[in-house]
Amino acid sequence: MTIHLSAFRWVPPFAQGHVRDLRVRWALEEAGLPYEAALIGPADQASDNYRAWQPFGQVPAFRDGEVELFESGAIVLYLSRRSEALAPTDEAGRARVATWILAALNSIEPQVGQLALTDIFHKGEAWTVERRPQIVAMVEKRLQQLEAWLGEKEYLEGRFTAGDLLMACVLREVPDDILARYPRLETYRARCLARPAFRRALDAQMQPFRENAPAA
Repeated sequence: MTIHLSAFRWVPPFAQGHVRDLRVRWALEEAGLPYEAALIGPADQASDNYRAWQPFGQVPAFRDGEVELFESGAIVLYLSRRSEALAPTDEAGRARVATWILAALNSIEPQVGQLALTDIFHKGEAWTVERRPQIVAMVEKRLQQLEAWLGEKEYLEGRFTAGDLLMACVLREVPDDILARYPRLETYRARCLARPAFRRALDAQMQPFRENAPAA
């Protein structure tokens, strides 16, 4: 059965290139697995039919004839067990990849997400002036720890895996002026995002946004 992946038909410009189906598209491109995007809009999100696939009405949702999944991290973890391009075949190597997938989503992303909350969704509000330095400090602590682990390695476990894929996606959301303080991470992010599979995934996400842009 063809792999189907849900994605938005259109989102506002600030979100374009950052919707989380990109993570799964990238994993599929790295694995060389063809897929079809099931494009949805607000009416689809609220429908019983879609909620049976994705309980929260979000994207992405995934089905391949064997499983139906939602949550980008769960989908990428599943795909990592189907492709040596995303994880080693030995159980210990797969476990390490799973560890980095969860680290990206649980140790790094929550801090980075708080920063996006203040800088994008609550920009200019009085409370953010006091709160933002505290959030930046938490982000920097995590980045320091991550950079210490990375050291001189090109990738987190020496070769590119699904753990690097998700970590790079999370690091994309770190403001450039903050990441620049951590040159090894800055280079690492650039290395991951220069991969042809990422560029293909990004273009695939952006295409329907261009095609369905509201008329001026």
